[in-house]
Amino acid sequence: MNIWESIRTAWQSIFSNKMRSSLTMLGIIIGVAAVVILVALGQGFQKNLETEFEQMGASALYVSGTTDKAVSVIRPLTFEDAQALTDKTLAPSIGVVAPTLSKGVSVSYGNNTANSQATGITPVITQIRDYTLEQGRFINDQDVTVRNNVVVLGSQTASDLFGSESPIGKSIRVEGSKFQVVGTIEKMGGFAGDSYVLMPLTTMQSKLVGGHSVGSIAVKAATPDQVDAAIAEITSILRARHYIRPGTPDDFSIRDMRELLSSLQQMLGVFSLILSSIAAISLLVGSIGIMNIMLVSVSERVREIGIRKAIGAKRRDILIQFLIEAAALSFTGGLIGLLIGAGGTSMVAHIPIMTGPPGAQTPTFIPAQVSAAIAVLALGVSIAVGLISGTYPAFRAARLDPIESLRHE
Repeated sequence: MNIWESIRTAWQSIFSNKMRSSLTMLGIIIGVAAVVILVALGQGFQKNLETEFEQMGASALYVSGTTDKAVSVIRPLTFEDAQALTDKTLAPSIGVVAPTLSKGVSVSYGNNTANSQATGITPVITQIRDYTLEQGRFINDQDVTVRNNVVVLGSQTASDLFGSESPIGKSIRVEGSKFQVVGTIEKMGGFAGDSYVLMPLTTMQSKLVGGHSVGSIAVKAATPDQVDAAIAEITSILRARHYIRPGTPDDFSIRDMRELLSSLQQMLGVFSLILSSIAAISLLVGSIGIMNIMLVSVSERVREIGIRKAIGAKRRDILIQFLIEAAALSFTGGLIGLLIGAGGTSMVAHIPIMTGPPGAQTPTFIPAQVSAAIAVLALGVSIAVGLISGTYPAFRAARLDPIESLRHE
């Protein structure tokens, strides 16, 4: 019997017992669909995470006030602290320093009102964060120097206030104060969202917050190899400026985006492993079902096997026939599971996840999709499960004695 005849016989056997075959494939279908959805979502989360960190500066450092309760006196970060970090004699490893200050605000234009995140910045922030202009211009040095009432809008805030209308040159109100829109930023997505308003840091301090403090200081090392040296220089300068005595804990914290990204990737990997293990249980159940049904098939077709051997079929032919039948059964289940998994992934990818700061959240979608690699993996796993599950029944069929098989009733 050639290979094509074995395949034809396998399909005839599957279709002659539709209900039994369908129930047998159910475990494979569920397992493959679960694997496809989980792998696609895992890759989508990974892509979203990497995009978010690239926008924030993959090798950036963020200095902020500490939350350590062991620190008795916490001095707020100031604009002067940020300026001290730009001193090349004290911090040769630091390339860019960008202080920022954020606050949740209400913004309005005409009858349209939206909650947003106002952030005071300096122009050098674009050397750390990936802000891409869609219209108009960005905040410049003159805006910071003279404390101009100008803003650059995130894409979601611009849409909420102006719809399809161009906001450039128009005035909006931020917490009751009038600001002119000079630019808009392209949609960035990610977990930070796009509901934000950027304004000069000095304007933010004088008009909305008061004082000279800043919320955080974004720092970029002169080169990627100097990140650790930059951390040491930041620590030394700020400890001296905040009069922190030796042996006393820092009143500030430094977030290394590399370490944070690595930690999140490890957590995501562990989470994906746990979910994949659950999906693997379904595949295991499906493989047991295939082995069981193939053993039943061997028992039902003992006389058929005896006749085939009597007319010249070899053990190898019987072995191949039953292996192909098990693989075909598993492949069919895998294909159906792949289609269900692709549909499920598409549905999940269209479910909005609210991201961004409280009061200024925007919908974000996970960019999950079933790639060719995932499809090949799913079908490959399903075929492998079928071959492994069908090995014992196939060997059992191949070892049957032809004379005893012909006597079987």
